[in-house]
Amino acid sequence: MRRTVTRGGKLRKAGQTASDGLAALWLLLPYGTLFSLFIAVPVAMSIGLSLTYFNVIQAPEFSGFGNYITMLTQDDVFFKNILPNTIQFALIVGPGGYVLSFLLAWTLAQIQPAPRTVIALALYTPSMAGGVFISIIWRTLFSGNQNGYINALLLQHNLIEKPLQFLQEPAYLLNIMIFVALWSSMGIGFLAMLAGILNVNDEIYEAAYIDGLRNRFQEIIYVTIPSLKPQMLFGAVMAIVGAFNNGTIGVALSGANPTPQYSGSLILNHIEDYAFQRYEMGYAAALSVALLGIVWLFSKIAYKLFGEKE
Repeated sequence: MRRTVTRGGKLRKAGQTASDGLAALWLLLPYGTLFSLFIAVPVAMSIGLSLTYFNVIQAPEFSGFGNYITMLTQDDVFFKNILPNTIQFALIVGPGGYVLSFLLAWTLAQIQPAPRTVIALALYTPSMAGGVFISIIWRTLFSGNQNGYINALLLQHNLIEKPLQFLQEPAYLLNIMIFVALWSSMGIGFLAMLAGILNVNDEIYEAAYIDGLRNRFQEIIYVTIPSLKPQMLFGAVMAIVGAFNNGTIGVALSGANPTPQYSGSLILNHIEDYAFQRYEMGYAAALSVALLGIVWLFSKIAYKLFGEKE
């Protein structure tokens, strides 16, 4: 009798476990479907296509690691211009925009709600309408004739003799791109940090001051940042992805892809050049995989810095 009850109990427990597992599967199904369609499948297709020669017209031909060998040994533009531009741009815009987002979020958290909302919206807007602002405002400001505002100002004060070609000269273009990217870097990561700061429990600050906290700098280091690890991690990942995938600025400013003498071309521009102008889809896919690897590497660093320690 006991054996039957025990066995029945085990069967009921096993049935409950199976039911819970099925319910969890149904709950994960929408996410799994979207993840597969928009991330897993495209990444797998890109990796597969990177191992082929594909010119859009003919069927893909398997070439092994030929595209990667070409990238490492024959693509002089990639190593002389594209990769250095991308690293310089990402190392300045990524950490710079990230720190700027945190500082502005912390500053806004100290003021009243009404002006905070207006200023936060003003800071966030460029990240949504960056292409429009670049085309209308920044190209007008840096226009290479006397009608450009900056050239007009310099000519008016006799600082230059003729207009400077800001958007066509290699000496200026990348620096202008970095400036514009920092200006438009207050995106969703900035809003996440602002929301996180506003929701830190005031009792934590009070307890910290009782324990010996002395100033606002210590407050940021020992209370605010440790309390914002999820938001800081999210902001770091978004900053990394945005910095490495921001290929529209140089093209919008200079009006061409590739940019003049590749001075403002990033990896994303190199991918678009080979994919949609030269129709070398296999090589473009290999560049995409390389970009994915770089973003993944820097994302792992961000997880090490701001992820939860086990």
